[in-house]
Amino acid sequence: MEHTLSPATLTELRRPRPYPAVSVLTPTHRREPDSAQDPVRLRNVLAEAKKQLETDPAVTRERRNDVAAQLDQALAEVDLAHAEDGLVIFAAPGEHQVWSLARTVPERVVLSDTFLTRNLVAAQSAERPFWVLSVSADRATLWNGGGDHVVAERTGGFPLTRDLVENPDTERQERIGDVPSTFRDEGTRRFLRDADTAMAAVLRENPRPLYVTGEQAALSALDEVGTVAREAAHIPRGGLAHASHEAVWQAVRPLIAAEDRENVDSVARELELARGRKEFAAGVDEVWQHAEAGRVRLLAVEENYRVTVRDDQGEHLVPAESGDLDAREDIVDQIVEQCLETGAEVRFVPDDTLGDARGIAGVLRY
Repeated sequence: MEHTLSPATLTELRRPRPYPAVSVLTPTHRREPDSAQDPVRLRNVLAEAKKQLETDPAVTRERRNDVAAQLDQALAEVDLAHAEDGLVIFAAPGEHQVWSLARTVPERVVLSDTFLTRNLVAAQSAERPFWVLSVSADRATLWNGGGDHVVAERTGGFPLTRDLVENPDTERQERIGDVPSTFRDEGTRRFLRDADTAMAAVLRENPRPLYVTGEQAALSALDEVGTVAREAAHIPRGGLAHASHEAVWQAVRPLIAAEDRENVDSVARELELARGRKEFAAGVDEVWQHAEAGRVRLLAVEENYRVTVRDDQGEHLVPAESGDLDAREDIVDQIVEQCLETGAEVRFVPDDTLGDARGIAGVLRY
């Protein structure tokens, strides 16, 4: 199952497909007893997708069979034992993908000529993804972080490794005091330079905050031979290039927590200043209208805020019940995606942070 939504991946997902491009969304659960319903719910929503394929006169028999087979293959790849909060399946002629999200999604089936990506975009933004690069003299490991975890990432050539060769003349060099430290050794510095080059390529394709871990000498050497570590947060702790994902998470966790606290404080300051300048919007209807007009500069959303609405004759959003005709159960995710599309900064904050803004607020450009 897929987890990392890079800009290049998002562009590929959004390109037009031969009709029908099928998007299947269903909420999932991490723990029992709620997770017990997930297999049945997944089978039911996939059955609904196949039913829509059967009854759609615009779908030829050949394409119907192709896409149905892609849905079956996707189902076989789903691992509900490691489910998060939402599952998205994309299927089109000749292709399919399965995405696991750390953010709930509404249950729905959409047939179109593009995949429905807004829930992926909102989930990625809510996770506040980051990279961790762990370096040592013989290994550089890349970790993909987001939410409350990190996982080893195998992209861009990572992990990088090298054999440490014993110098047969070390004993003589020790006698005359001419042994270079590990991170002054030219072979080690060349290795770190290669790690820096590989990390720079990853950041160009998928930019996000970077944390670098390693012995202090390793961090200093990386700064000297490369460029990416100079803009990164340093964590002077050795051994993590060979460590478990849990050890790496525990090392970066205090920095993430401190930055999260600063994020909440800075959002509160920005919103308060915007109120004084009359550049403030609050509530889903008001924020939606400004988002559609491209006027939102900063969007603040409480992490678990979700609301079901429908259009009131195309002018306003009004509350609706799940399952109502024309109900829009993922309107918050739509707003997040729309704001990102128009260059706004999106920040998720803990529940009950926004007070009378009712879960969602924006700072306007004008």
